[in-house]
Amino acid sequence: MLTRLSRPRALALCALPVVALFGVAAFAPLPFTVAQPGTTANVLGSDHGTPVISIKGATTLPTSGQLRMTTIIATGPTAEVGIADVVDGWFRTDRAILPRDSVYPSGGSEKEIEQHNLDDMKKSQNSAVDAALKYLGKAPGSVDVTLHLADVGGPSAGLFFALGIVDKLDGDGSGGDLTGGRTVAGTGTIDADGAVGAVGGVSLKTQAARRDGATVFLVPKAECREAGAELPKGLKLIPVTTLNTAVSSLRALEQGHKVPSC
Repeated sequence: MLTRLSRPRALALCALPVVALFGVAAFAPLPFTVAQPGTTANVLGSDHGTPVISIKGATTLPTSGQLRMTTIIATGPTAEVGIADVVDGWFRTDRAILPRDSVYPSGGSEKEIEQHNLDDMKKSQNSAVDAALKYLGKAPGSVDVTLHLADVGGPSAGLFFALGIVDKLDGDGSGGDLTGGRTVAGTGTIDADGAVGAVGGVSLKTQAARRDGATVFLVPKAECREAGAELPKGLKLIPVTTLNTAVSSLRALEQGHKVPSC
């Protein structure tokens, strides 16, 4: 037997499953990671008393500026992220809610993921050395480059390792500093041929860069729009696609010439 319900009562009954769903979601962990601006590190400086870039077999030049690679901090792969965290992140510019799989794609344990990130960093460092020496026309066998940066994993510092090597060995190519004395920050992977790749989290990295004094930010061209979404005041975005374009843009900036922009 069917019973006709009044409209208010029918709507109330229909709403019950929705309310119940939100009630469950409020307490259930969600497959997201909460990220925020992380630390930055000057690859032309030292890390815990050890130079980030050490070079043997070639004369190095003094540097006056800074090349700061940037990071994000994210909740761990097993951390519980609830609906309250997600809603809070949506309304804050210093937080980002990211799919967990986009931050921790390997799907392993925390220890396995940490090792995976360290392996990625090592590969990135090797590619950065190869790219920089290839750009400078130097043979790897006659120049020995060692990179040291503790407590940082992943491949996103590749571009800045390569730029740091170029700055120490060649500067701006005319006896000056590649940075022109500025604090330049940025991000981007690099391969042995010097191609720069996207990394993710750039809108958070721009905030970390400005916080730590940067006035220029090099960003993979494919991520220009994301980088500009929450761009801090006083930070100039320069898109790059290769090590060559990154060096050329910094030289042009130092000489007062026009540089690409997002």
